[in-house]
Amino acid sequence: MTPGIHSDTHSYPGGGRDWRATATHYALLPLRLFLGVTFIYAGLDKLTDSSFMKDSGPGSIGEMMRGVRDSAAIPELVDLALESPVGFGYTIAFGELAVGIGTLLGLFARIAALGGALISLSLWLTVSWASDPYYYGNDLAYLMAWIPLVLAGAPYFSVDAVLRNRRRERAGLFR
Repeated sequence: MTPGIHSDTHSYPGGGRDWRATATHYALLPLRLFLGVTFIYAGLDKLTDSSFMKDSGPGSIGEMMRGVRDSAAIPELVDLALESPVGFGYTIAFGELAVGIGTLLGLFARIAALGGALISLSLWLTVSWASDPYYYGNDLAYLMAWIPLVLAGAPYFSVDAVLRNRRRERAGLFR
């Protein structure tokens, strides 16, 4: 068995693999891949956009935060970000990169997913709060998408699974 890859088979009463059980088994993998790639892209997009990482000007993080300040659910969060818009922009960008990489690799997957949920929550309460109707704001949907990964982690095709299997093997050797 390859470390980190679970090889349980689920059989029908006449033999064969139960595709429903297999699909259920790996159901969170597409979500993990989507969120991981999306957050890596979002972080890189911010870091490579020359106008984004500025205090002011068109397309800047500072201008965006000033634009949403009065419509945010928690304007104090925006005020906090406005104390150092560029620092806040870098924090969000590097946070998105860390979350995306951790999610894709399945490294500290629950912590990465919690980080993604917190980033999405903060963006929902500030940047996309005024979306009307509410479902036009994508940050709430991202927040909800992170929750299953916070709960389940990355049990398959992940660094976490490889490390868990190694710990189990070592525990079995020393008993």
